[in-house]
Formats: sequence, structure tokens, C-alpha cells
Amino acid sequence: MTPVVIRTSPRISAIRLVLALVAIFIAIFLGLLVLLLIGIETGPIALLLGFLTATIPVPLYIALVLWIDRYEGEPLWMLATAFLWGAFIATFAAFFLNTTAQLIVSAVASASAGEAFAAVISAPIVEETGKALILFIFFFWKKDEFDGVIDGVVYASLAALGFAMSENILYYGKAAAAGGGEALTATFILRGFFAPFSHPLFTSLTGIGLGLARQSNNLAIKIITPIIGLLMAIFMHSLWNGSAVFGGGVVFMLTYILVMIPAFFTMLIVISLALRREGQIVRDFLVVDLQSGFLTQDEYKQLGSIVGRMGSSFNALSSSGYKGWRARMRFNQLASELAFHRSRVSRGVYSAEHDVQALEAAYLAALQGLMNEFRGR
Repeated sequence: MTPVVIRTSPRISAIRLVLALVAIFIAIFLGLLVLLLIGIETGPIALLLGFLTATIPVPLYIALVLWIDRYEGEPLWMLATAFLWGAFIATFAAFFLNTTAQLIVSAVASASAGEAFAAVISAPIVEETGKALILFIFFFWKKDEFDGVIDGVVYASLAALGFAMSENILYYGKAAAAGGGEALTATFILRGFFAPFSHPLFTSLTGIGLGLARQSNNLAIKIITPIIGLLMAIFMHSLWNGSAVFGGGVVFMLTYILVMIPAFFTMLIVISLALRREGQIVRDFLVVDLQSGFLTQDEYKQLGSIVGRMGSSFNALSSSGYKGWRARMRFNQLASELAFHRSRVSRGVYSAEHDVQALEAAYLAALQGLMNEFRGR
């Protein structure tokens, strides 16, 4: 059997690179098609204004989402895939299906009925299902990179941010085309300042459902929580859109204050509890390495808390520069991966043909190499 090797520095696989380029090409094609459709509706100048206004805040939002994942950062290609899926593939599908639904209802009933149906019924179902599809793909295909609630929230938020970015290009562009800078500013304040978290909040409910399913060994929970999460995402999305369509400004603001803000803070509490759980997993499944002398007491304590990890990374940067900081970050990441690997083994996540012992040995060998650098041997 070929030995498993965990590399202490990233390596680009030729096959993955080709597949990534193909996927990026498809995503860019769909993205350009979406921009073309938006441009036809708004005009080129308004499209450019909408594009700039929608994309400028996105790096900040992405940084905030990635900061959540403190213990075991997800692979860059999966994070990028989630974002591009939401920005291009889910957006294209939603644009086509929502427009079709609106035209059908408008032809059968009236134009206003078509708009209301598209916003309150079609959009929540189509958009949340479209964004959730990449989460389900990751959940079933990459079990070793979808460990719980935090992973579900991170993947869901990135897919939702991608979707919201493309959607905002349309809304900002239409505002600029219809009312110029004043209308664009008002729309930006509403969508970009007061409710930038709406799409991530909705889709994260599906991510939480999948995360709870991954954490549990109960078959009923594994089946029910993803379904409940998706239905809750659709319901919250529908409630949010419905408050604007049927209620007007007062009902919309009441919904924002009484529903969206409490839901947002509840989400923060869920994330906090999930981070505590991840820290406990790291401590529980690395204590054997402390007892055997593989890890020192300081290393074990630092790995088991967010503050300790941040402190060790800062110390490495100040004492050894960028190279030392990168090595320490890699050490923290691999130690967490080892802990979560052991957790998955204990819960029977891996199939029978998976060589879990070889993978554990590879993690330990990689960690030993990094620790030799830290300890000066």
C-alpha cells in the first residue's frame, strides 16, 4: 500500500489544476452571461456602477466569514468553489427560473401577481435550493472537510455572499439607471449596510442543519436536520421578501428589528457554541499526544484555544518572520486536522477501505517535522 504523506507546504496537483481551470471557465461563462442579461436591463454605465458598488465590500465580508473558522480552516479551492457557485451558477439558475415563474404567473393572473409570486414564493425556494446544492455536494463528497456546524456556516456564507454580490449588481444597477446616484446610495445603504447578512443568514440555516447531521450518530437527526435547515432558510427568505412586498416600509422595518436582528444574534450564539465544541474536540483528541510527550504542555494549551493559537502565531511572526508564522499556522492547521480525523474515526465516518492509521501516521510525521523547526533541532 502506498504510504500517505501530509505535506507541510501546499502542492499544486496537475489534475486538480486542470479541473479547477475547467470549473473556473464554466463559472466565468455563466457569470458573463448573467452580467450580459443585467446589462441589457440596466445599460452599460449603470451596470458598471452596480458592479463596482456590489463588489467593493465583498473582500471584507469574506474576511469576516473566514475568521470564524478558527480551528480547522477549509481548503482554499472548496471555499472558492462555494463562492463561485453562489455568484454564478446559483445566480444564473435563479435568474432563469424566477423570471420564468414570474412570466407564467403574470400571464395567468396579472403582472403584480407575477412579481409577488416571484419574490415571495419562487425566489426563496429556487435561491435557497440553488445555494444549498453545493453544501450537499460537499457534505456527501468531502466528508473529511465537512465536520460540523462551523464548516456548514462557512461554506453557506461564502455561497450566499457570492449570490448576494451578483444579485446586488442587478439591484444597484437598476437603481443607478432609474434614479442616478441618489437612488444608488439609498439602495446601497439598505442592502449593503442594514442587511448585508440576510443571504448568509438564510443559507447558514441549511449549513447548520447539515453540520448537526454530521456531528450526530442518530439516523433520525442525520435525515431531519438538513431538511429542517433548508425549510427554515426558505421560510426566513420568504418572510423577509414578503414583508417588503406586502407590508411596505413599516412592516419591513418591524421584520428587520423583530426577526432579522434577533436571528442574527442567535446565529452568533450558535457559532460561539460550535467554536467551543471544536476547541473541545481539539483538546480531547490531542491529549494523548500531550501524555505521550509528543506535544509540550504549552503547545497543547495553545492548540486548544483561539487565544492560544492567535498568540502562538503572533509570537512566531515576531520572532521568526513570515516563514516562521507560516510554519506555525501550518502546524496549528495540521494539529486540528489530526484531532478532527481522530474524531471522525471514533464516530465511524470513514468507510472500511479508508486507511485511517496510515493517515494518522502521516499527520504525526508532518507535525514532527514542523515541531523540529520550532524547537531548533
